[in-house]
Amino acid sequence: MVESYTHPYIPNSKPEIKKAMMEEIGIENIDELYKDVPKRFMLKRRLNLPSPMSEYEVKRHVESLLAKNKTSQDMSVFLGCGCWPHYVPAVVENIIQRSELLTSYTPYQAEISQGMLQLLFEYQSMMCELTGMGVANSSLYDWASALGEATRMAIRFTSRREVLVPRIIHPERYATLKTYIKPVGICVRKVNYERATGQLNLEDLEAKVSDKTAAVYIENPSYFGFIETKGEEVAKIAHDHGALLVVGVDPVSLGILKPPGDYGADIVIGEGQSLGNPMNFGGPLLGVFACREDVTMIRQLPGRIIGMTTTQDGSNKGFCMVLQTREQHIRRQKATSNICTNESLCAAASAVYLALLGPSGLKELGEAIMLKSYYAMKRLSEIEGIRAPIFQSSHFQEFTVNFANRRVCDVHEGLLKRNFHGGKNVSKELPELGETALYCVTEVHSKADIDALADALKEILLGSER
Repeated sequence: MVESYTHPYIPNSKPEIKKAMMEEIGIENIDELYKDVPKRFMLKRRLNLPSPMSEYEVKRHVESLLAKNKTSQDMSVFLGCGCWPHYVPAVVENIIQRSELLTSYTPYQAEISQGMLQLLFEYQSMMCELTGMGVANSSLYDWASALGEATRMAIRFTSRREVLVPRIIHPERYATLKTYIKPVGICVRKVNYERATGQLNLEDLEAKVSDKTAAVYIENPSYFGFIETKGEEVAKIAHDHGALLVVGVDPVSLGILKPPGDYGADIVIGEGQSLGNPMNFGGPLLGVFACREDVTMIRQLPGRIIGMTTTQDGSNKGFCMVLQTREQHIRRQKATSNICTNESLCAAASAVYLALLGPSGLKELGEAIMLKSYYAMKRLSEIEGIRAPIFQSSHFQEFTVNFANRRVCDVHEGLLKRNFHGGKNVSKELPELGETALYCVTEVHSKADIDALADALKEILLGSER
């Protein structure tokens, strides 16, 4: 074995220390630690790494790599699909960069974590107000993991083994859901959509729901951006068969849309990245999770819940974590979830963001997004060869764009050359929609940005570029 470079700040890089450690655990070679890995997967040579560099050389090298990236500051981004370009007020970043928040992990010790605990309690309270639910946890990893957790929670609550989801569902959320349910043998079935509107097909739902169904899941707005208008009917069908209704949301839309709790949701999940968190190259994100105020259901809710109490004499408020007995560091394999930590800093940012906007500010934000989305749909649909949107429904923030005579990938390449990042190609997900992409418009897109996108698409589709 060839000894690697010895670093003064890494003790086990010194040959004599490494040897002592191997003797202690009873091995003669580091490779023995990997004997369970099939030999065909083992690299037979040393890694092709550069020689040691100084701090300055490393800095220049990393900067040269980062310079290859293009961010949303360098080009117009019309891509959403669960991680959206929103404006984050400077004060949000300023507050969460305070050391007591930025360096905080999970506040196990209530006596020294009162500030963080209170902020997470406020986050929970705001999530309950937004969703119309009675209880919210202090966050999960993202929307996809929240869907997996909600499904398993519904299974535990109803003692049933089947879940129904819409055919128009975010494919990555669906893949995560299948990963969550496969080990416990849960059946997931897809419900068809109405071809003209995209809305959930209630006849197909009626045909598939049964006394085996634990939950019916819908997304509102949907993965394709249209607003699901049949929430109450879906809730009634689910409840008539003893199933729960799980609703996935973009919380920003709740500034102008009815809270899911008002049309019968039992569990509400969603993606909180849009509330004060930048895209961060795709993560970390923020899983929203709330449920109705039912003692039995609350005890099945995954993740942390922060509670408020008072001192013994009642003179001061106090905050602490509650219902930890659900978690694996206490209950081991009997835990209701393997979610133990959470996205505390992202939740803190969302709490600050929502407190800054308030109900009226969130309503204004939602209205601005919807107006800009409709302006974009109007401008794009005026271009020959484009249909935007495909579905005859109201949309929020995202919408489908169909290209009659060109492939989505070719159009996208043309946009990239013109410094635009177009929408996501969804042609393979729903082939019956043809060459279709999913575009996103938020408050960060100006009229000039949208007009420039329309001009670029017109040039690509109708110009000499083929």
